[in-house]
Amino acid sequence: MKKALIAMSGGVDSSLAAKLMKDRGFECIGCTMKLYHNEDVGLERSRTCCSLDDVEDARSVAYKLGMPFYVFNFTDTFREKVISKFIESYEKGITPNPCIDCNRYMKFEKLFERAKILDCDYIVTGHYARIEERNGKFVLKKALDETKDQSYVLYSMTQEQLAHTIFPLGSMRKTEVRAIAEESGFVNADKPDSQDICFVPNGDYASVIELQTGKRSHQGNFVDKQGNVMGRHNGLIHYTIGQRKGLGIPSSEPLYVCDIRPQSNSIVLGNNDDLFSREADVSDFNWISGEVPRGEFRCKAKIRYRQPEQWATVIPKGADTVHITFNKPQRAITPGQAAVLYDGDTVLGGGTIQNCLTNI
Repeated sequence: MKKALIAMSGGVDSSLAAKLMKDRGFECIGCTMKLYHNEDVGLERSRTCCSLDDVEDARSVAYKLGMPFYVFNFTDTFREKVISKFIESYEKGITPNPCIDCNRYMKFEKLFERAKILDCDYIVTGHYARIEERNGKFVLKKALDETKDQSYVLYSMTQEQLAHTIFPLGSMRKTEVRAIAEESGFVNADKPDSQDICFVPNGDYASVIELQTGKRSHQGNFVDKQGNVMGRHNGLIHYTIGQRKGLGIPSSEPLYVCDIRPQSNSIVLGNNDDLFSREADVSDFNWISGEVPRGEFRCKAKIRYRQPEQWATVIPKGADTVHITFNKPQRAITPGQAAVLYDGDTVLGGGTIQNCLTNI
């Protein structure tokens, strides 16, 4: 009998993933990863992700399914690999995506290590994505339900990881998942989906950064494209490319954050047209196949989670660097965010946006 370690967050998706694996005849072990202490991010002990409620919801489902259940304390690694990088990025004027780092370093690295210790053949999560094997290679594909597709945050997966991972929900729709969970009597069948970064549940990431670092961010100048001072900002960590709200600068036309310059502690403001660009350099690129394509090629790319893919020309610049030129200018290509390449519903790979060619 094959053995699977099920990552259970306390939500309905991972709970149903556990049930489906049991129904397939796998020997299953449930687990929840404790990633941080609530008080470390300014929250009460009983609130949000990693709370006692989430752990107990996961435990309730595991016991209902007759599965052993464990809580793994990964707080030190999460702080090092996810929270610290998140803070450093914002301090440098870069907008990170911590969910991608969490998948990369926690679910498909630390959890993989734990699965091997427990002699598990697979790890299983509630992600909406699909894995297929083609001619001895593993392929990462979009979920059938494109409104829930999470392939964008999984681009860092390797061939070995794909070979030992199962996404049971990849061919299901969310409505179907909730219906089966309710029929199964799960306590979390109607539990709302999380919409926030887990360690910033109220959306105030600047306060979390200041709490973690113990220091206030330094004010600096808002400037226009010519370098003329327009006003004062509250610190680089409060802003991201494309932001309009909260600037506090009077203007006859809408103003947007077009560039963040940590060297001078200044933020460049401009109009909406100034946000558009066609080219971007992308580093730390992972090719799902494990092989770098030869020469330039055409495919679709997306530069944020909820954006539809856009046609582009891609030129590999080395083992883990690419240059992307979009057919049409894209709005607010943001350093620190991910650029992910697609061939139809297949993920080719992805990496971190380093810079873009703009009008600034």
